[in-house]
Amino acid sequence: MKAPEHSEPPGPDDTAGPEDTTGPDDTAGPEDGITVRDPVSAPDVDGKPRRTTRRFPLFTRDTARPEGGGRAAAGDAPAPARQWPVLTVALLVGLGLLLTALDVFRWGTFLIGAALLVGAALRWAMSGVGMLAVRSRFTDIATYGVLGLTIALLALMVQPKPVLKLPFLQDILHFTVS
Repeated sequence: MKAPEHSEPPGPDDTAGPEDTTGPDDTAGPEDGITVRDPVSAPDVDGKPRRTTRRFPLFTRDTARPEGGGRAAAGDAPAPARQWPVLTVALLVGLGLLLTALDVFRWGTFLIGAALLVGAALRWAMSGVGMLAVRSRFTDIATYGVLGLTIALLALMVQPKPVLKLPFLQDILHFTVS
């Protein structure tokens, strides 16, 4: 009889006897008494949890859920209803792109910037925003807010006949080009 390739001495919870025919390819299920304490501690080859500490590993092997990465609606709701915040922002951006394609450039790009500002407001006001949560709450709000505000302000300053005129921009241009 040939010995298994990766054998370990039996531990106190091993009850392997002659009737045990499990091989190395068998997976450990809930009937084996193995519990995973947190979603990051995945079982190793032998089926035992790898991590027993709350410290992050040196090398990341999987992705942790974002801070607000839960569903935005109840689990029994259909998939689009569960992700309404990101769908709202995506539909506003899509409408802005459509307006831009129909040669209403200023208001189309303004709507795209406003959609990002709506995303920042939703991320700030709600704890569960579904897939709108990509990074930490602060990073998401800062990213959506800065990009949205920049796009909206640039859309209002588009030539000819800008809606928003900033006189110091003309001075900066003359200072840098002269």
